[in-house]
Amino acid sequence: MMEAVRKLFGEAEFWVLIAFVIAMAVVVWKARSALLGMLDRRAEKIKAEIDEAWRLADEAQKTLAQHQLRQRDALKEAETIMAQARDEAERAAQEGHKDLAAALERRKRLAAERLTLEEQKALNEVRATAVDVAIAAVRRVLAEDLDAKHRAALVDQAIAALPETLH
Repeated sequence: MMEAVRKLFGEAEFWVLIAFVIAMAVVVWKARSALLGMLDRRAEKIKAEIDEAWRLADEAQKTLAQHQLRQRDALKEAETIMAQARDEAERAAQEGHKDLAAALERRKRLAAERLTLEEQKALNEVRATAVDVAIAAVRRVLAEDLDAKHRAALVDQAIAALPETLH
């Protein structure tokens, strides 16, 4: 067995293999620190990206909360404006009804006043016509049935009654 070991140490391929293994160990040892440094930098970069993503998520959450708050405020304001508009419309409708009722009442009153005036006018016309008819009848009666003595007495009585009638 010893002979086999000596033979093994005497061959060049063995030493090439040993040199290759040593070279590979040195390369792995040197590359290991560079590879670990590169992996550490990559891990730090990923960690920074994750932290940035969390920060952005928090910022987005805050922005969303602000927008939701603004939306609620806008909805409340819109409801308030709608309520005010409804109240104003109701007030305007009530005023319109009041104005319409007042206008109708004025028109009724004016119509009643006109009707009263027309009735008064018609009554005055009827009275005037009755007076004209009565005067015409009295004239006819006076002209046909009374003698001059009675006529003079009636005219004197009418003249005497004028002050009482006129006041």
